Amino acid sequence: MNRKLFHGSADIVSSPEFGKGRPNNDYGSGFYCTENIDLAREWAVLRDRDGYANCYEIDDKDLNILDLSDTDYCVLHWLSVLLQNRTFSLTAPLAEEAREYIVRNFSVDISKYDIITGYRADDSYFSFAQDFLNGTISYRQLSNAMHLGKLGMQYVLKSSRAFERIVFTGFEKVLSEVWYEKKMIRDTTARNEYLNAERYRRQRGDLFIVQILDEEIKPDDSRL
Repeated sequence: MNRKLFHGSADIVSSPEFGKGRPNNDYGSGFYCTENIDLAREWAVLRDRDGYANCYEIDDKDLNILDLSDTDYCVLHWLSVLLQNRTFSLTAPLAEEAREYIVRNFSVDISKYDIITGYRADDSYFSFAQDFLNGTISYRQLSNAMHLGKLGMQYVLKSSRAFERIVFTGFEKVLSEVWYEKKMIRDTTARNEYLNAERYRRQRGDLFIVQILDEEIKPDDSRL
Protein backbone atom coordinates (compact mmCIF):
# COMPACT_ATOMS: atom_id res chain seq x y z
CA MET A 1 0.00 0.00 0.00
CA ASN A 2 1.02 3.62 -0.46
CA ARG A 3 2.10 5.37 2.74
CA LYS A 4 3.17 8.86 3.62
CA LEU A 5 6.27 8.86 5.79
CA PHE A 6 8.17 11.55 7.64
CA HIS A 7 11.74 11.71 8.91
CA GLY A 8 12.86 14.29 11.46
CA SER A 9 16.43 15.42 10.97
CA ALA A 10 18.88 18.29 11.30
CA ASP A 11 19.24 18.07 7.52
CA ILE A 12 17.19 17.84 4.36
CA VAL A 13 17.39 14.18 3.31
CA SER A 14 16.25 14.01 -0.30
CA SER A 15 17.95 10.69 -1.09
CA PRO A 16 17.98 8.20 1.81
CA GLU A 17 20.90 5.83 1.33
CA PHE A 18 20.85 2.12 2.03
CA GLY A 19 23.58 1.01 4.43
CA LYS A 20 23.75 4.29 6.29
CA GLY A 21 22.62 4.86 9.86
CA ARG A 22 24.02 3.97 13.25
CA PRO A 23 24.12 0.24 14.05
CA ASN A 24 23.12 0.90 17.67
CA ASN A 25 19.70 2.33 16.83
CA ASP A 26 16.60 0.48 18.06
CA TYR A 27 16.48 -1.96 15.15
CA GLY A 28 20.03 -1.57 13.90
CA SER A 29 21.09 0.49 10.90
CA GLY A 30 18.31 1.70 8.65
CA PHE A 31 16.21 4.73 7.75
CA TYR A 32 13.88 5.62 10.62
CA CYS A 33 10.56 7.26 9.80
CA THR A 34 7.09 7.80 11.23
CA GLU A 35 3.62 8.14 9.76
CA ASN A 36 2.93 11.00 12.20
CA ILE A 37 4.33 14.32 11.01
CA ASP A 38 4.13 15.88 14.48
CA LEU A 39 6.43 13.19 15.83
CA ALA A 40 8.87 13.85 12.98
CA ARG A 41 8.78 17.55 13.85
CA GLU A 42 9.59 16.77 17.47
CA TRP A 43 12.36 14.34 16.56
CA ALA A 44 13.90 16.92 14.21
CA VAL A 45 14.84 19.50 16.84
CA LEU A 46 17.14 19.88 19.81
CA ARG A 47 16.90 22.53 22.50
CA ASP A 48 19.15 24.91 20.56
CA ARG A 49 18.81 23.58 16.99
CA ASP A 50 16.09 23.80 14.36
CA GLY A 51 15.53 20.91 11.98
CA TYR A 52 13.53 19.57 9.07
CA ALA A 53 10.56 17.25 8.67
CA ASN A 54 11.37 15.38 5.47
CA CYS A 55 8.36 14.00 3.60
CA TYR A 56 8.18 10.82 1.53
CA GLU A 57 5.86 8.33 -0.08
CA ILE A 58 6.46 4.60 -0.32
CA ASP A 59 4.66 1.73 -1.96
CA ASP A 60 5.35 -1.16 0.42
CA LYS A 61 3.20 -3.69 -1.40
CA ASP A 62 5.01 -7.05 -1.66
CA LEU A 63 7.70 -5.96 0.79
CA ASN A 64 8.41 -8.20 3.75
CA ILE A 65 7.29 -6.21 6.80
CA LEU A 66 7.89 -7.16 10.44
CA ASP A 67 5.31 -5.53 12.72
CA LEU A 68 6.54 -5.98 16.28
CA SER A 69 3.24 -4.68 17.63
CA ASP A 70 1.31 -7.47 15.90
CA THR A 71 -0.49 -10.05 18.04
CA ASP A 72 2.01 -12.68 16.89
CA TYR A 73 4.58 -10.95 19.08
CA CYS A 74 4.73 -9.73 22.65
CA VAL A 75 6.64 -6.89 24.27
CA LEU A 76 9.53 -9.25 25.02
CA HIS A 77 10.10 -9.81 21.30
CA TRP A 78 10.41 -6.05 20.88
CA LEU A 79 12.71 -5.91 23.89
CA SER A 80 14.93 -8.68 22.52
CA VAL A 81 15.55 -6.65 19.36
CA LEU A 82 16.47 -3.61 21.44
CA LEU A 83 18.80 -5.64 23.63
CA GLN A 84 20.74 -6.78 20.58
CA ASN A 85 21.13 -3.27 19.18
CA ARG A 86 20.89 -0.58 21.85
CA THR A 87 23.40 -0.09 24.65
CA PHE A 88 21.84 -0.90 28.01
CA SER A 89 23.49 -0.12 31.33
CA LEU A 90 22.93 -3.40 33.18
CA THR A 91 24.85 -3.35 36.42
CA ALA A 92 22.71 -5.74 38.47
CA PRO A 93 23.20 -9.50 38.05
CA LEU A 94 19.41 -9.93 37.64
CA ALA A 95 19.28 -7.54 34.70
CA GLU A 96 22.18 -9.25 32.94
CA GLU A 97 20.59 -12.66 33.44
CA ALA A 98 17.30 -11.25 32.12
CA ARG A 99 19.02 -9.85 29.04
CA GLU A 100 20.60 -13.19 28.20
CA TYR A 101 17.34 -15.08 28.71
CA ILE A 102 15.21 -12.71 26.62
CA VAL A 103 17.70 -12.65 23.75
CA ARG A 104 17.98 -16.44 23.81
CA ASN A 105 14.23 -17.15 23.93
CA PHE A 106 12.51 -14.18 22.27
CA SER A 107 14.88 -13.25 19.47
CA VAL A 108 13.40 -12.31 16.10
CA ASP A 109 15.43 -12.77 12.93
CA ILE A 110 15.15 -9.28 11.48
CA SER A 111 17.62 -9.93 8.66
CA LYS A 112 14.94 -11.25 6.29
CA TYR A 113 12.71 -8.18 6.50
CA ASP A 114 12.59 -5.14 4.24
CA ILE A 115 10.80 -2.98 6.81
CA ILE A 116 10.32 -3.10 10.58
CA THR A 117 7.59 -1.28 12.46
CA GLY A 118 7.35 -1.04 16.23
CA TYR A 119 7.64 1.12 19.30
CA ARG A 120 10.27 3.82 19.36
CA ALA A 121 12.56 3.44 22.38
CA ASP A 122 13.15 7.07 23.22
CA ASP A 123 14.32 8.02 26.71
CA SER A 124 11.00 7.21 28.38
CA TYR A 125 10.46 3.83 26.75
CA PHE A 126 14.08 2.97 27.38
CA SER A 127 13.72 3.68 31.10
CA PHE A 128 10.55 1.56 31.26
CA ALA A 129 12.43 -1.37 29.71
CA GLN A 130 15.31 -0.97 32.16
CA ASP A 131 12.89 -0.98 35.10
CA PHE A 132 11.45 -4.27 33.85
CA LEU A 133 14.88 -5.87 33.46
CA ASN A 134 15.81 -4.76 36.98
CA GLY A 135 12.65 -6.31 38.41
CA THR A 136 11.03 -2.99 39.37
CA ILE A 137 7.91 -3.39 37.24
CA SER A 138 5.96 -6.37 35.94
CA TYR A 139 5.33 -7.57 32.40
CA ARG A 140 1.83 -6.09 32.55
CA GLN A 141 3.17 -2.73 33.68
CA LEU A 142 5.78 -2.69 30.91
CA SER A 143 3.13 -3.52 28.30
CA ASN A 144 0.87 -0.74 29.55
CA ALA A 145 3.75 1.73 29.73
CA MET A 146 4.37 1.30 26.00
CA HIS A 147 1.15 3.21 25.31
CA LEU A 148 1.69 6.10 27.71
CA GLY A 149 2.24 9.60 26.38
CA LYS A 150 1.58 8.49 22.79
CA LEU A 151 5.28 8.45 22.05
CA GLY A 152 4.69 6.82 18.74
CA MET A 153 5.56 4.01 16.39
CA GLN A 154 8.42 4.02 13.93
CA TYR A 155 8.68 2.66 10.40
CA VAL A 156 12.21 1.57 9.52
CA LEU A 157 13.58 0.80 6.07
CA LYS A 158 16.10 -2.04 6.31
CA SER A 159 16.72 -3.47 2.82
CA SER A 160 17.85 -2.15 -0.54
CA ARG A 161 14.42 -3.16 -1.91
CA ALA A 162 12.74 -0.84 0.56
CA PHE A 163 15.08 2.03 -0.26
CA GLU A 164 14.26 1.65 -3.95
CA ARG A 165 10.58 2.29 -3.16
CA ILE A 166 10.83 5.50 -1.15
CA VAL A 167 10.23 8.82 -2.94
CA PHE A 168 11.11 12.22 -1.49
CA THR A 169 8.19 14.66 -1.78
CA GLY A 170 9.47 17.70 0.08
CA PHE A 171 10.29 19.09 3.51
CA GLU A 172 9.33 21.72 6.02
CA LYS A 173 11.52 23.76 8.37
CA VAL A 174 10.87 22.93 12.02
CA LEU A 175 11.55 25.57 14.66
CA SER A 176 13.12 24.47 17.91
CA GLU A 177 11.37 27.22 19.87
CA VAL A 178 8.03 25.62 19.00
CA TRP A 179 8.63 21.88 18.73
CA TYR A 180 11.28 21.21 21.37
CA GLU A 181 8.81 22.20 24.09
CA LYS A 182 6.15 19.95 22.55
CA LYS A 183 8.63 17.07 22.56
CA MET A 184 9.46 17.62 26.21
CA ILE A 185 5.77 17.81 27.15
CA ARG A 186 5.08 14.50 25.42
CA ASP A 187 8.01 12.83 27.15
CA THR A 188 7.14 14.30 30.55
CA THR A 189 3.52 13.22 30.15
CA ALA A 190 4.64 9.65 29.51
CA ARG A 191 6.92 9.63 32.54
CA ASN A 192 4.29 11.15 34.82
CA GLU A 193 1.59 8.75 33.67
CA TYR A 194 4.01 5.89 34.18
CA LEU A 195 4.88 6.94 37.71
CA ASN A 196 1.29 7.74 38.67
CA ALA A 197 -0.50 4.86 37.00
CA GLU A 198 1.98 2.01 36.66
CA ARG A 199 5.27 1.92 38.50
CA TYR A 200 3.90 1.69 42.03
CA ARG A 201 0.71 -0.25 41.29
CA ARG A 202 1.46 -3.93 41.42
CA GLN A 203 -1.54 -6.19 40.93
CA ARG A 204 -2.12 -9.70 42.23
CA GLY A 205 -0.84 -12.17 39.66
CA ASP A 206 1.63 -9.75 38.06
CA LEU A 207 4.45 -11.48 36.20
CA PHE A 208 7.92 -10.18 37.05
CA ILE A 209 11.21 -10.99 35.37
CA VAL A 210 12.33 -13.20 38.27
CA GLN A 211 9.29 -15.43 37.71
CA ILE A 212 9.89 -15.48 33.95
CA LEU A 213 13.44 -16.68 34.60
CA ASP A 214 12.57 -19.18 37.34
CA GLU A 215 9.73 -20.76 35.36
CA GLU A 216 11.60 -20.50 32.06
CA ILE A 217 8.58 -18.88 30.44
CA LYS A 218 8.56 -19.05 26.64
CA PRO A 219 6.79 -17.01 23.94
CA ASP A 220 3.83 -19.40 23.75
CA ASP A 221 2.91 -18.90 27.42
CA SER A 222 -0.67 -17.60 27.67
CA ARG A 223 0.34 -15.05 30.31
CA LEU A 224 2.33 -13.05 27.80
